[in-house]
Amino acid sequence: MQPRRSATVRLTHWMSALGIVALIVSGTAILLAHPRLYWGETGAVGTPALIDLPIPFLLGHSGWGRYLHFLAAWLCLASGVIYVIHGLASGHLRRMQPAYNVAQRYSYLLVVFVLGPLVLLSGLAFSPAIASVAPAIVNMFGGQQSARTIHFFVAAAIVIFVLGHVALAFKGGFRARMRAMISGHEAESS
Repeated sequence: MQPRRSATVRLTHWMSALGIVALIVSGTAILLAHPRLYWGETGAVGTPALIDLPIPFLLGHSGWGRYLHFLAAWLCLASGVIYVIHGLASGHLRRMQPAYNVAQRYSYLLVVFVLGPLVLLSGLAFSPAIASVAPAIVNMFGGQQSARTIHFFVAAAIVIFVLGHVALAFKGGFRARMRAMISGHEAESS
């Protein structure tokens, strides 16, 4: 019996899942170190913020969070590029359309082709190393702090998508869906 999901689709799914969990953990650590959002080029403690997030302000260095965030972002990028290339070359993206309703199809396309690239570019735009060699990316967002604010809201939208994705997996029979995403074969819901 031919698996419904190829090994490439399953591998990139789990790479993305691991990367997204690491991004959420590390992003939270980074945000706790400075839970304020600004607009423009600069923003710091003592300057007016666009938004003060209602979470604890734990001053300190979030070095481990930044390293993990950067590493996990590259893992997600690699899995996304592999998934899109495989999906286009194999016809997977065309074949999956009848399996999902219109809202699901559009939300997957929105995440893969709009939110994913936007969160990547906005993250690069407020990275000092990238900003120094590619200032056009920073200018595209109106400054490093604007890019950070946009990054926060796009990441929040992706987290909402992930929560919905997991909720649908539970609704459709979590064990069966997990089995299918591991083995590639559909099974009866349980």
